[in-house]
Amino acid sequence: MTNTESASVSPQSSHNSHATGASAASTPASTKRKTADQPFFDPVAYGNGPDDSVTDTTETAAVTHHSITIGGHKINYTATAGHLVIVDPSSSQPEARMFYVAFTQDNQKEEARPVTFFYNGGPGSSSVFVLLGSFAPRRIKTSMPGFTPPAPYSMEDNPDSLLDKSDLVFINPVGTGYSAAIAPKTNRAFWGVDQDADSLKQFIKRFLTKNNRWNSPKYLYGESYGTARSCVLAYRLHEDGVDLNGITLQSSILDYTQSGNPVGALPTAAADAWYHKKLGIAPRPTNLGVFAEEVAQFSRTDYLAALRKFPTTDSATVEKLSEYTGIDKATLLAWSLDIAAYDSRGNSLFLTTLLKSQGLALGEYDGRVTAIDTGIAGKIDPNSGGNDPTMTAVTGVYTTMWNVYLNEQLKYTSNSSFTDLNDQAFKYWDFGHIDPTGAQKGLDAKGNVILYTAGDLAAVMALNPDLKVLSANGFFDYVTPFYQTVLDLQQMPLLSQQVRQNLSARFYPSGHMVYLDGVSRTALKADLAAMYDATVSNTQAVGRIRALQARVAQ
Repeated sequence: MTNTESASVSPQSSHNSHATGASAASTPASTKRKTADQPFFDPVAYGNGPDDSVTDTTETAAVTHHSITIGGHKINYTATAGHLVIVDPSSSQPEARMFYVAFTQDNQKEEARPVTFFYNGGPGSSSVFVLLGSFAPRRIKTSMPGFTPPAPYSMEDNPDSLLDKSDLVFINPVGTGYSAAIAPKTNRAFWGVDQDADSLKQFIKRFLTKNNRWNSPKYLYGESYGTARSCVLAYRLHEDGVDLNGITLQSSILDYTQSGNPVGALPTAAADAWYHKKLGIAPRPTNLGVFAEEVAQFSRTDYLAALRKFPTTDSATVEKLSEYTGIDKATLLAWSLDIAAYDSRGNSLFLTTLLKSQGLALGEYDGRVTAIDTGIAGKIDPNSGGNDPTMTAVTGVYTTMWNVYLNEQLKYTSNSSFTDLNDQAFKYWDFGHIDPTGAQKGLDAKGNVILYTAGDLAAVMALNPDLKVLSANGFFDYVTPFYQTVLDLQQMPLLSQQVRQNLSARFYPSGHMVYLDGVSRTALKADLAAMYDATVSNTQAVGRIRALQARVAQ
C-alpha cells in the first residue's frame, strides 16, 4: 500500500510544478540565542462559560529557546506561549485575550520566512491536538491505532516538523485553552461562524503587527471544523488586505448538508472493512487507494441509484454492497441500504456491527481503532467525542504531556484550568453564516441553518489566483469521510479550471487526525513541503500576492 493516494477520486491530483528550494529565512531577529528564558506565571482566572470574561488587557508570554535537527539541519528557534489582545475593528477597544503558542526560527528575514497559523475545530476545541500531534518541533508518542497505555508517557523531537519550512503559530479560539473575552464582552459573543472567523482574523493581524510579519508568506492549517473556519477566515482576511499563499484543509467538512451522506461514506466503510479483513472479495485488494477509487465509482453510480429506488432493490447491487462493506445482505436491507445510518442513541450502525461478533466497535475518528463494545463500555454516551474509541486511545497521553510540555518545557504556568474541549461553545454556537454573496446559503427545506462554506473557498481562490490549497484526508475517517470531501470540492462554485489547478487532494492510511499515524504524518509533511516550496520559490506568484495585498489594503 502506498503512503498517499491521489487517484481520480481527487478533484485535482497534481501539485503546481514550480521549481523547489524555498529560502531558509524567517521572522525578524527578535530573539537572540544567548537570551535567557523568560518563564511566566499567569494569575488571571479564565472562565470558559458563555458569560465569562476577563478584565486584564496585557500581552504577556513565556519565552524559551530551543534547537532541533530536521533533515540533517540544526534549527535554533524560540517558543512563545502567551496572549495577544484583539480589538473591535470599529472602536479599537480590546475585546478578547487569545492564547497562542508560536515557534519561530531565530535570526531570519521577514520577507522570505513563511508563517503558518494552526487551529483545530469542534467548534470548541483548543489547538492542543494539532500542536502535540502534527508538525510542531516536539510531539507526543502514541501507540496508534492501538490504545496508548497509561503514564509514564514521553515526547520526542519531531523529525516531521514543519519548522524547516515555516514558523508555526497555534491559536486557541475564545473559550478554549486560556483564551477569553475582555469585559464588557463575554465569551458567547465569539461563538459563531462569522464571529469566530472575525476574531481569528483580528488575532492574525495583531500577530503580524507585533512581530513585523506583514510581508511574510502566510498560510492557514485547519482541521475538521477548522476547515470550515479556514474558508471563512481566508475570505475575510482577503477583504482586509491580508492575502494568503496557501491553505491546508485537513479532514474537511465544507457542506454540513452532506453530513451523513451514504454515498460519501461508503468508500470509508469499505476501507474499514478492508483493514479488518472483512471484505467479501477474494483475493483481498493489495492497494487501498486503487480499491477506494473502485468503491467510489460504485458509490456514485450503482449505489446512488439503489438508494434512490429503495425499497425496490437490485440483487447484484446489494451483493456488491455486501462485498465492499463486510455486512450481510439481510442487515443491509434492514438499514434501507444506508451505510451511514445511526441508531436512536447516535451509534453508527456500521461501526458497531462490523466486528460485533468479537464484541468490538470501530472508532468513528479512525476505523482502524477498536474498543470493547460490551457491558458498560457499550453504554457510554456515543455523542461524546471523548468516548469514541479513537479519542479514548490518546486522551491520556494528550492530557498529561500537554501539562508537562507547557509547564515544564515552555515554562508557562497558570492556576486556571486549560480548556482543551469546550462543550459549552458547541452548545451555544451560532452556525449562521453570511457568505461572500451576502446570503445565508446553508438552509434546509425547513429553513433551518446548516453551514456551507465551500462557496467562501471558491470566492477567495477566484480572487487570489495564486493561492494554493491542499486537501488532506484519512481513508479511515468516518467523521469527515474522504470521498465526501472530494464531492464537496468538485461541486463548489468555482468555474475556472485554471484556478482549480491550484487545488490538490491527498489521501493517507490514517483517520481524522491524520498525523497520529507515523507513516501518514511523514507523507503529509512531504506533501506540505512540496506546497511550501512551490509557493515560496515562485517569486512572481509571491509578488502578485503582495501586490494584491497592498491594493486591497489601500
